[in-house]
Amino acid sequence: MLHLAEGLRLPTNALDYTLLGIYFAVVLGIGFAARTSVKTSLDFFLSGRSLPAWITGLAFVAANLGATEILGMAANGAQYGAYTVHWYWIGAVPAMVFLGLVMMPFYYGSKVRSVPEFLLHRFGPSSHLLSSIIFAVSAVLIAGVNLYALAIVLEALLGWPEWVAIVVAGFFVLAYITLGGLSSAIYTEVLQFFVILAALIPLTIVGLKRVGGWDGMSDKLTGDHGNAFMTAWEGTGIGSDNPLGANWLTIVLGLGFVMSFGYWTTNFAEVQRALSAKNLSAARRTPLIAAFPKILIPAVVVVPGLIALVMEPALGKPGSGLDYNHAIPVLMRDLLPNGVLGIAVTGLLAAFMAGMAANISSFNTVFTNDIWAAYLKKDKPDAYYVRTARVVTVVGVLIGMGTAFIASSFSNIMNYLQTLFSFFNVPLFVVFIIGMFWKRTTPAAGFWGLLSGTVAAMINYFWFYKQGVIDIPSDQGANFVSSIVAFVVGAVVMLVVTLVTRPKPADQLAGLVYGTVSPGLEEPPAKGDDAWYRKPALLGWGAIILAAVCYIPFSF
Repeated sequence: MLHLAEGLRLPTNALDYTLLGIYFAVVLGIGFAARTSVKTSLDFFLSGRSLPAWITGLAFVAANLGATEILGMAANGAQYGAYTVHWYWIGAVPAMVFLGLVMMPFYYGSKVRSVPEFLLHRFGPSSHLLSSIIFAVSAVLIAGVNLYALAIVLEALLGWPEWVAIVVAGFFVLAYITLGGLSSAIYTEVLQFFVILAALIPLTIVGLKRVGGWDGMSDKLTGDHGNAFMTAWEGTGIGSDNPLGANWLTIVLGLGFVMSFGYWTTNFAEVQRALSAKNLSAARRTPLIAAFPKILIPAVVVVPGLIALVMEPALGKPGSGLDYNHAIPVLMRDLLPNGVLGIAVTGLLAAFMAGMAANISSFNTVFTNDIWAAYLKKDKPDAYYVRTARVVTVVGVLIGMGTAFIASSFSNIMNYLQTLFSFFNVPLFVVFIIGMFWKRTTPAAGFWGLLSGTVAAMINYFWFYKQGVIDIPSDQGANFVSSIVAFVVGAVVMLVVTLVTRPKPADQLAGLVYGTVSPGLEEPPAKGDDAWYRKPALLGWGAIILAAVCYIPFSF
């Protein structure tokens, strides 16, 4: 496992540890409070579908604002420069809007409790079981990323051994999810969202002041890394060279469409927050509300990575003992006094636990409902499945501790995470998008499209890229190509298989295919949901326009 430089150790004192202790106490308190509301499996897995849109919206963005987001995107900022904003403004916001405007009516209206369960209704048991297994594996792998990131930071900043950091964080996530289920996770994520901002905003402001403001930072990085380093699109022509190792086509198609839509529209760790909303209108607004803070997150995540590169030019250089993942720890070491340091460390802990909690809560839902209850132990009492979910939560956390070691082979954890997305999320998106818009798509096509897309992405990455069969300049560029390969192969296989197999009867596709109506969509809007400022179309297009405007300062 990667070890950080001894020089990153922070001068923490009793005040800093007191702030950490208060945070942990509040988190456990939320878990105990939420326990009283868990009476059925629906309460445990989806908060009884009772939460308002602003709660689920903040939880939606907080679930993504985990260790991989903060350390990974700061690392991307230091490694790739302003190109990193693509992960937000083209690689997140359009897909979040699509989820809210187009896909949530299908998810929520069909009353499914998970993303794989939708495939059960649309395609049948084979696609359902395969997608459930794929999602369960990816969930614990991503949970391990959060634990690994937590371990490397706490080892350096506080002097905790890696195994201690993993066990402590795993215990607290385990405690509040086991106690209160999804409600506990969601309310904790809302708290964590504000704690994370309280940590990152001061770090960014103080850091910018130290490097001479935005102009001073830009001049330094442009002088050291070239004019393109502080722009979003310069040098992305086909055949051009840039730090990202990608051109505009792979950015738009690989990241902006295939990978982004694959993640945001099918990742149950995110969709689960929207499914817990109190009605369809709130469910649709959940990712749309989340899109607005998502647009602004680069200011406190990517910018610190740029600041760190100015303050510590050795980041990512061989022999320095500092890789790109250390951008945030470097700033905390050099900039923050005690007290503020405690808030920053608490914010990092909150981010790690938010990311891990999102994956563990979705893992226990999918494993319990879509694997255990569907194929292994059918027709048991509801209380039995709640108990099973709590046991599965323990198992998921323990597996996550083990998968933390896999992440150690990547110097940039965002590269690792994007690799997982290209393997697991993109093939799932192909099956969803074709099955949702083409009524003729058959159950066999859903299964073979999902399987072939997954295998194709893995072959492209491990053989064509890793074995040097094709020349791709960077891991991220390889991930973009793998995503495109997975999408194309999965789509072609689905087309061919559909033409030679039998589709489901039309009367079994109500509410599952575009152009059909589900009974769940016929409910009248709740009082107040028809207000103009709550219109999903207004929120969605407003987010897309704002994201486009944000590109202007990085386009010249």
